[in-house]
Amino acid sequence: MGRRRSLSRLALAAAVAVAGAAVGPASAHAAGTTSVRADFNGDGYADLAVAAPEGAVGGHARAGYVSVVYGSSKGLDTTHRQVISQNTTGIPGAAEANDYFGWGLSYGDLDGDGYTDLVVGAPNEGVGSVPGAGTLTAVWGGKAGLSGGRVVAAGSTFDQVRTRNTAVGDFNGDGRLDVAADNHLLTGPFTRTAGAAATGSLVLDTDDDINSPYHIDDIAAGDVDHDGITDLVGLIHTPVEEFWAGVGYRIAYLHGTKQGLSDPVELTRTDGTDMPGGSSLGIGDVNKDGYADLVIGRPVDGHGEESVEPALLGGQVGVVYGSAKGPDTSRTKVINQNTAGVPGVSEKGDDFGLGISVGDVNGDGYADVAVGTPGEAIGTLASAGGVAVLRGSASGLTGSGAVSFSQDATGVPGTAEKGDLFGGYTALADANHDGRSELYVAAHGENTYDGGVWAFRSTSTGPTATGSVSFGPATLGAPVTDAWFGYGLAP
Repeated sequence: MGRRRSLSRLALAAAVAVAGAAVGPASAHAAGTTSVRADFNGDGYADLAVAAPEGAVGGHARAGYVSVVYGSSKGLDTTHRQVISQNTTGIPGAAEANDYFGWGLSYGDLDGDGYTDLVVGAPNEGVGSVPGAGTLTAVWGGKAGLSGGRVVAAGSTFDQVRTRNTAVGDFNGDGRLDVAADNHLLTGPFTRTAGAAATGSLVLDTDDDINSPYHIDDIAAGDVDHDGITDLVGLIHTPVEEFWAGVGYRIAYLHGTKQGLSDPVELTRTDGTDMPGGSSLGIGDVNKDGYADLVIGRPVDGHGEESVEPALLGGQVGVVYGSAKGPDTSRTKVINQNTAGVPGVSEKGDDFGLGISVGDVNGDGYADVAVGTPGEAIGTLASAGGVAVLRGSASGLTGSGAVSFSQDATGVPGTAEKGDLFGGYTALADANHDGRSELYVAAHGENTYDGGVWAFRSTSTGPTATGSVSFGPATLGAPVTDAWFGYGLAP
């Protein structure tokens, strides 16, 4: 596994605490009703932003940066790329040790000029004399790509900006995008000179007790009830020592209205018990009924040698289907590696359910789901990692027709190694504009945490290893050593 532990399970909490951020991996988030494509230069091809929050910039360790690779008719074009840091001309601030610029990515056309903008978190950025206050920066899209930026949220002594999880959507239905960031809500319209029209706090727990604080595992935005206004969903848990994995993990639903987001409602099963949350979240219409569905990755399968329940062994993916009344907890589904059609076998520590992303990989109109398994052992190589793609259908998400890939699969560049964490983050995006989303898989543990990203083209039957390519920071002219390149992808 190299010289650092994997951050793929609850160990993530401790690592993020160093940076002053909240818990949870990145995932691909539906931007809602107004912006759905990460097209920073407006050419019609989706682009990919890759976080490297531990990359050294200007000799400053863990200052962090983001690499952007632009789409083309042939897919991602690694010769058309950018490396953006706080030392980049026009980007506010300056690269400093331990800023972790890039720890939290989302996107949307914030200023309404027709070009997608990139929202970048720096959870440990100092603000004035306040260390670790945190900032969110909007990097503006344009015909030539991303350039210039503005800090749209800055923390203070008693109001840190937590940036690990961000989501973009039109939460009040006014046609302007808003930004949710763990504990802050930025309301549009945005301008390049003034930033957000308003900034307020965001609460995801129904019982926001200062003596029993909650952690945010992930957030995502999408129109769950198909009313034309974006809703917000959060995965949260209370870090109580005696809780086993899966206990205390819950789901908060905030309904988007013309007055803005409602107070959070905790989702419960039909018997009144909590609907279990997880660590990674995606939103998309997997059964093509017009309502966005919640896809919840639950990779944590227990502490020590104990597991909460057999179905959690190795991790699972849960689906809560959307309806006119919001998430319908009477219609749910659970898929794991023991589900018929899903490659592999459920084993402790596989982390099946990390790196959730949602998109249509074969152009049939049903949203499909990429699921990372970064803890998967390949032979005797612990945490080499893998990824599975589950298919959407009229009956919902299914294991039928699922495919999986690892670095040892035929046609996939590279070789599986211990601690690569292949599948820690995934993205589904249509970079060549053919109506099918390509699969992008990150392995931030590659080459002892230098990191790398793999691109799989899609066909009418879904992703294929044939013609797959990989690239790392060196390919893009970015800092290499210990960059954690791929520790977050947008879209």
